[in-house]
Amino acid sequence: MTEINVAIVGACGYGGCGSVEILAFHPYAKIVALVDQEGVGKPYSSIYPHLKGFCDMVILPPEFDSIKERVDVVFFATPDGVGQTYAAYWIKKGARVIDFSGDFRFQALDQYKEYAKRIGKPEVHSAPELLKDAVYGLAELHREEIMKAKVVGNPGCFAVSCILGLAPALASNLIHLDRIILDAKTGVSGAGKRPNPTFHYPHRYDNMNAYRIAMHQHVLEIESEYSLLARQEIRVTFTPHVIPLTRGILSTIYGSLKDRPGAEEVVALYKEFYKGCAFVRIAGPEEAQQSSYVRGTNFCNLWLNVDQRTNTLIVVSHIDNLMKGQAGNAVQNMNVMFGLSESTGLMRPSQYP
Repeated sequence: MTEINVAIVGACGYGGCGSVEILAFHPYAKIVALVDQEGVGKPYSSIYPHLKGFCDMVILPPEFDSIKERVDVVFFATPDGVGQTYAAYWIKKGARVIDFSGDFRFQALDQYKEYAKRIGKPEVHSAPELLKDAVYGLAELHREEIMKAKVVGNPGCFAVSCILGLAPALASNLIHLDRIILDAKTGVSGAGKRPNPTFHYPHRYDNMNAYRIAMHQHVLEIESEYSLLARQEIRVTFTPHVIPLTRGILSTIYGSLKDRPGAEEVVALYKEFYKGCAFVRIAGPEEAQQSSYVRGTNFCNLWLNVDQRTNTLIVVSHIDNLMKGQAGNAVQNMNVMFGLSESTGLMRPSQYP
């Protein structure tokens, strides 16, 4: 395998930093450019001192002609609107693109418009011609398409947790489709690096709240993927919460069962569905899970329970929002795109305590 030359645009945000942390130890990847508006001309380790000696590369300005080396793949760890503006430029130069925002998560323009409306962005897409060929970047469900893709839209963090949590049940016609409830909690790093009074420590500590009730942007991709799995249109009730935690997502998913399977049957069904998926781990009722088990990893831990009294499937899905919900998933997609094992550079345990 020849070396994969990677450029990271938006390198100084959490997604960019997470990508650097992984790629610095990736056996087949070489970071050839770190691009950002912040810290131009400075060593990357002056922004993130914990990477001193691991990544001291000088940060380049957003003018891409400053990148002299060949680039095989560009990570756009950038806000919405950036990737769609510059993706075509890199594709013409022979590179492939993995975008961390919502710019390429939808193939239909009307879906993108609704997404943009929900986050207060312009509803006009800068590269609509690329949407039809863009692939939703969840390898567990779209591995074959990602292998051939020129543009991959990395999923939203809540979406990764919720889609992986219910995919086997939907594909197997296990639950009623009109009673799906998603109750999700995220750590404050999901809001990004930029300072914000809402996430200031005195405000956030010892405090939690729901937000964007019935209007969260990730619902659109969740419903889109659920509908593909169930082969009919699905609508869900999704409520996100912010809790005083740095990193991690815990999503509790409720589905009304059609028959009366035992928990053992459901566990077996899920294990069969995710057979060969390196980063999805299935636990039955007796194996209680918690967010610390996936912190700093690319794993999604699914804890399965059946409430026999109400005949309800309860899936508790755990991911690290900055890893499986962002940078780790992007590297997994890169591995698939370039014919590597999905786990290359990513197989690590959580740290304890």
